[in-house]
Amino acid sequence: MPSLFRPQIQKLATLTGHRDCVYALAGSPDEPTVFSAGSDGFVVAWNVEEPTHDGELVARVENSVYALRHLPERDLLLIGHNYQGLQVISLAAKKLLHATALPPAAIFDIVHSPARRRVYVALGNGTLAVLHDDDFRVEKLLRLSEKSLRCLALHAGRNELAIGGSDALIRILDVDSLALKYTVAGSINSVFTAAYSPDGRFLVTAGRDAHLRVWNVAAGYTERQSIVAHLFAINHLAFSPDGQYLATGSMDKSIKLWDADTFRLLRVADKARSAGHGTSVNKLFWSGRHNRVVSCSDDRSLAVWQLSMSNEQ
Repeated sequence: MPSLFRPQIQKLATLTGHRDCVYALAGSPDEPTVFSAGSDGFVVAWNVEEPTHDGELVARVENSVYALRHLPERDLLLIGHNYQGLQVISLAAKKLLHATALPPAAIFDIVHSPARRRVYVALGNGTLAVLHDDDFRVEKLLRLSEKSLRCLALHAGRNELAIGGSDALIRILDVDSLALKYTVAGSINSVFTAAYSPDGRFLVTAGRDAHLRVWNVAAGYTERQSIVAHLFAINHLAFSPDGQYLATGSMDKSIKLWDADTFRLLRVADKARSAGHGTSVNKLFWSGRHNRVVSCSDDRSLAVWQLSMSNEQ
């Protein structure tokens, strides 16, 4: 029997200051700070615990930023500076530490493997860039597709890297050798977002076809479930740090909350119901300290959402 309890989702604050679309969010779930960036080139730090306060400008770059990655153990922020490469900012010193030139293409995603001391970067020209995380020099450029690589996800337990692309394929690579282990087909169009469930059982992907697809990892990434989840493209999905919930954000302007075990829809947050975003929801970030979700949008704003329990069906 399904639980009688499901979370309510309530907007706590709207964060403004960006001058154009906001595309990227990053942070650590157990810290109060979340970082945002977008078309205006501003990289801004916000306090999720005090979301009414103004943000702090961390950096400003010349081009749009689609990807950020926070390395909390080293207090670094990695900025995917489109067509200019990767920039590494020391948050403590508030200065640029490294600037790594990459092929002149959009940077769509960045992941870090502390165990392997590597940073993986998905590029718009179909290349996976592999960098050493000590000085962020390029170790390898691996051309995987004629179309954009859009998203990355790491499965530390299996040493696998999942890569979703605009060619509608998901490639599973060995983290060390970068050898191709699986090619997962089934998406109808571009794969924009991917994440492994915290327990490692599933890879969940979504993208332009508005379907949420659940792949069984142990069974060789066979499809377990496909859900028509939104009206338009799903730009991002993210699991809660405790593994209970999955959130999706879409071009249809809504955020949806799902049970991470059954993938049952629990809540919808949108403009009509929750004073949500007026345009596309581009990225989501979970803050685990107070069970909050941060979203960003083409409407130039961020929103902070509070989850609380309810006994309503």
